[in-house]
Amino acid sequence: MKQIAYNKYALYEYFVLEKYEAGIVLEGAEVKSLRAGNCNLKDSFCFLRGGELTLKNMHIPVYDKAGAFSSKDSKRDRKLLMHKAEIAKLAGKINEKGYTLVPLSLYFSGNLVKVELALCRGKQNYDKKRTIAERDQKRELDRELKQYR
Repeated sequence: MKQIAYNKYALYEYFVLEKYEAGIVLEGAEVKSLRAGNCNLKDSFCFLRGGELTLKNMHIPVYDKAGAFSSKDSKRDRKLLMHKAEIAKLAGKINEKGYTLVPLSLYFSGNLVKVELALCRGKQNYDKKRTIAERDQKRELDRELKQYR
């Protein structure tokens, strides 16, 4: 399992409640661009449209050697592949107030590209400040422990 991209920003902005795995529909040139490690998940999110999951705002740069056959829109909507029962279960949870579906990571599973999705609840400003304070406190503790080794 080779990881392509990871969305650190999602862990700062949201509380992760559940994780799911989904396939993604891509063009050949996009896969080649992903193999080169080019991808950005920072502002991306998922939504339901017509019983299908769609990933929006994921940036995959245009593969320069693809020629005229590649799509020129690097932030186009991409369809996600999940079982119908899983989508129905997610639909009920997404429609609740305050829940959203956010991609956490993009990786290769064999030859297939998979997306790790997370059902999330948004953090308030005081939650974000607490997260920063805990991270700083952990960093200080690690520095102190490093001196005594």
